[in-house]
Amino acid sequence: MQKKNNRFETAVIHDGYDAKDMLGSLTTPLFQTSTFTFETAEQGEKRFAGEEEGFIYSRLGNPTVRALEERIATLENGEKGLAFGSGMAAVSAILFALTKANDHILCSSGLYGCTFGLLQMLHEKFNISYDFSSMETKEEIRSLIKKETACIYVETPINPTMKLIDLQLVAEVAKEYGIPVIVDNTFSSPYLQRPLDLGCDVVVHSATKYIGGHGDVVAGLAVGKKDFFDSVAMTTQKDIGGIISPFDAWLLLRGLKTLPVRMDRHCDNAEKIVEKLESHPKISTVYYPGSKKNPDFSICEKQMKRGGGMISFAVDGTKADAQELLNKLNFIKIAVSLGDAETLIQHPATMTHSVVPEESREKMGITDQLIRLSVGLEAWEDIWSDLEQALNQLK
Repeated sequence: MQKKNNRFETAVIHDGYDAKDMLGSLTTPLFQTSTFTFETAEQGEKRFAGEEEGFIYSRLGNPTVRALEERIATLENGEKGLAFGSGMAAVSAILFALTKANDHILCSSGLYGCTFGLLQMLHEKFNISYDFSSMETKEEIRSLIKKETACIYVETPINPTMKLIDLQLVAEVAKEYGIPVIVDNTFSSPYLQRPLDLGCDVVVHSATKYIGGHGDVVAGLAVGKKDFFDSVAMTTQKDIGGIISPFDAWLLLRGLKTLPVRMDRHCDNAEKIVEKLESHPKISTVYYPGSKKNPDFSICEKQMKRGGGMISFAVDGTKADAQELLNKLNFIKIAVSLGDAETLIQHPATMTHSVVPEESREKMGITDQLIRLSVGLEAWEDIWSDLEQALNQLK
């Protein structure tokens, strides 16, 4: 199906699917099948040879999955999208496709714990080295690029410190060296930020989060140029096999329809909670891209529609105080995901980023006092009431 030129709020509901193709079914059908039949042996030969369009086997393509891939490509303004069984399957596939033994990866100054773990694995098995950079200036980025640098990998906002990276600045330097830029866009979703529009080459998502939006699916997505993603589809995705199931793709298509509405509510609530946290005596620092007190606020204004639904803050106290705060909450759930309807809270140093060595965590700004909050869709007054009563119980 051809991409349409609809506004985001329309494309998120319609693009990638035409009811006329599926007997008038309003909702994209769920093709819960592992394989597809051929009318003749010759047809099977042509499909395997790439001489005829059509489905072969669901690891190689599925109509429900295809609809999701076309829709996310439209939403990110990319040429082609691929769906995976998890966010880390998407990240792994892209890094495997772009690197070889003895290569180098330049990374933003903070990364999701499992992405850090993957980098360690690549180093141990294939001698692929990596460096971290704040990426604040072109000079700093240039100074860390080596002849072996295969790609630049960026999170923005960075998980969990919420630091922002100027994607246009990074992309401009990368183009000087012909190096592709990969951006983990999970925290923003394509509704709030579109890295490809800023000159980057590949976008990855843990679709488990805002794209799914309901805490009932684990999945990953990646978007970029067609030629590159055709190659990924026929190599790292096909042969490593980190594919998405048709049912999970169907759940993501369902979740995507409400993405703009949900993201606006997440942002509305987060802005209210940030205002309260910034004035509370038990909080030493609040990290939120959309706050005018944030040193990166100018970058937020430049490349994000709004500040998002994620907040990090540091408790004025110890690790025990941070953990006690979590234990004193009533309806806010202690959980490590994000982007759900429910408000979720976690302690990064001992949870999502516990795999990162303490020294590296400290350099990333992940202290024992840091807490990450995924602001849900509940009434913001109730979210704040729960946080406030827990904060007020701290000594």
